[in-house]
Amino acid sequence: MPFKSVPQKFTASIKEVVIGTGDAAITLGGENVLPLYSFDGPIKNPPKVGVEVSDLGPDRSIPGIAEFYQGAQTIPEVAKKACQMPGASFIALNLESADPNGADKPIEDCVALCKEVAEAVTLPLVIQGSKNVEKDSQLFSKIAEALQGKNVLLLSAKEDNYKAIAVAAIQAYNQKIGAESAVDINLAKQLNVVISQLGIELDNVVMNNGSAAAGYGYEYIASTLDRVKAAALAQNDVKLQTPILTPVSEQAWSVGESQKAESDAPAGWGPQEDRGINMEVVTAIANIASGSNAVILRHPVSVATVSKFVANII
Repeated sequence: MPFKSVPQKFTASIKEVVIGTGDAAITLGGENVLPLYSFDGPIKNPPKVGVEVSDLGPDRSIPGIAEFYQGAQTIPEVAKKACQMPGASFIALNLESADPNGADKPIEDCVALCKEVAEAVTLPLVIQGSKNVEKDSQLFSKIAEALQGKNVLLLSAKEDNYKAIAVAAIQAYNQKIGAESAVDINLAKQLNVVISQLGIELDNVVMNNGSAAAGYGYEYIASTLDRVKAAALAQNDVKLQTPILTPVSEQAWSVGESQKAESDAPAGWGPQEDRGINMEVVTAIANIASGSNAVILRHPVSVATVSKFVANII
C-alpha cells in the first residue's frame, strides 16, 4: 500500500517579530506548522542564525575564531567583521563586562559601545545584558533610548525587571524585547501575560526559554520548547504564540568537551576546536528542531553549518 501523507494543519500561527530596519531586517516566527515540518506546509520565515560578539572581544585562543577576526581590533570592528560571516542573519552583542560581579563596566560606557556597534554593523542587532536584574533594568532603558530608530532586540527581560525594560524599550522607544524564563512553560506563559497586561502587543516580544548544552540536562530544554510550540499551535494559546530565540554559544563552549585541551582530554576526543564546534552545532540544531526560531552561535564553522542545515531542510 503506498504511503499517503496527511498534512497536520493548524489554524493558529506564531506571531511575527521584526528586528532591524530596511533591507537587512529579519522576521522571526510566522509559521503555522511544527518545527522543520516543511512537508506539512510552508515555513514562512525559516530559523535565523546570529553571531555572538562579546564586548570582551572574541576568544582568539580558538584558531578558527582568531583567523576569522584577524585585523579586527576594536569591538565595533569585530562586530562589523561578524556581519560578513557566511550564514549570519544578525549580530548579538553580549555586554559581559557590565556584570557587577565581573568588570562592572559603567552603564554610560556600555551605552556608548552599543551606539558604536550599531553604527558599524549592517545586520540587525540583538543586545544581551549583564545578567544582573537591577543593572539590566537601567542598562536596557538607556540603550533603548540611545538606539532609537534601530529596532534592536534587548535580550532579556525577566520576572523581576520586565516592567522597566518593556516600558522603556517598547512603549517609549519602539524597540523589541526578549522575555527570559527558566525552562518552564508556565513561567514562560506567565511572563508573556504580565507583559501584555502593560498594554504591550506580543508582536514586540520573543521568548528566551533557557538553554543548555546537548547532554547537560538538555532534555528539559527540548521538552519545554516542544510543549510551548504545541500549546501555541495545537491549543491556540495566544500567550505562547511568540517566536523563540535561544542563546547557544555560551553554554556550548563552557562544557568540558569544549574546554579540555587535547593533552588533557581522554583518548579519542580529538582536537578541542572540533569538539567545541560539534557541541555548538548539535545543540543549535536540537534547539531549532524543538522550536527555536533563532539561535546565537560563536564559531564561523558553526554559523555556516547550521545556516546550511536550515536552508537544506526547509
